[in-house]
Amino acid sequence: MSEVKLIPYQVDEVLDATEEVPEGIQMIEAPALWDRTDQGKGSVVAIIDTGCQIDHPDLKGRVIDGKNFTSDYSGDESNYNDNNGHGTHVAGTIAAVENGTGVVGAAPQASLLILKVLSGSGSGQFDWIIKAIDYAANWEGPNGEKVRVISMSLGGPTDIPELHEAIKEAVSKDISVVCAAGNEGDGRADTDEYAYPGGYPEVIEVGAIDLNRKIADFTNTNHEIDLVAPGVKILSTYKDSKYARLSGTSMATPHVSGGLAVLIPLVEQQFNRKLTEPEIYAQLIKRTLPLGNPKTAEGNGLLSLALNDKVEALLTVYNGSWKSAGSQTQTKAN
Repeated sequence: MSEVKLIPYQVDEVLDATEEVPEGIQMIEAPALWDRTDQGKGSVVAIIDTGCQIDHPDLKGRVIDGKNFTSDYSGDESNYNDNNGHGTHVAGTIAAVENGTGVVGAAPQASLLILKVLSGSGSGQFDWIIKAIDYAANWEGPNGEKVRVISMSLGGPTDIPELHEAIKEAVSKDISVVCAAGNEGDGRADTDEYAYPGGYPEVIEVGAIDLNRKIADFTNTNHEIDLVAPGVKILSTYKDSKYARLSGTSMATPHVSGGLAVLIPLVEQQFNRKLTEPEIYAQLIKRTLPLGNPKTAEGNGLLSLALNDKVEALLTVYNGSWKSAGSQTQTKAN
């Protein structure tokens, strides 16, 4: 079976320390949901990547479990430490804790299941990924927790039927599978570039925009793009307890994964039941903002988690004004 690699990404800057809510987290409006969802507490996100530095100060207490599927560390399944940096960066965007220093993720109280499928060099085997997806789909935590989101910032040019089947099985268990679109774009929306698993219709495929809401030149464009999120110079946790700004659809993907980790408890609380994966997807897409680009570039638009709140507030003001105006008209008629 062919090899899969990290979708190429760029390291823009490495920092020893920082203290801010990253612009990308603010752009997707994740903090607007924190009070109502306890910052995503109870949500479990499986990160299928290069592993994670579980003792990073900003990830303390977030990793609930993990497994190494690679040959790194002599194949020790219990050692899923990140010897690359990519997986730790993804983890921070999803769930870095709000501790007054460093960075904050989209769902600071979500739990992470770390599944290492890529080596320190960023390469791996498709069967490692397939096994990791199956593991995530059947995993159960010490208190009966189940994975609700799988985040994969990786891919390759080959359509692997076994990989597709594993994803369909996970989705059938009401797990949202979020994947990077890829970074082979040519800056044109009228040409298609596909990477897998992002190109499968069952996954939530994420393209990248910059912090000015412009489509990134590198992002793949195709008819399977579902939405976009910030993916240029994204600040997050990094290996060796540091921080880094990285660019790529790999960085856009965890914004959506973390966004789902706070969105799912919110909407399930509203509906008072567990929602299916198609229902969760519908709730996600309801919270996207069109940016004026072709669908092949932005799908449904930018993730905007507070969009529904803004619409409801606007309608409340509008209806209140309408009722007030109607009352005044009635008084004059009398």
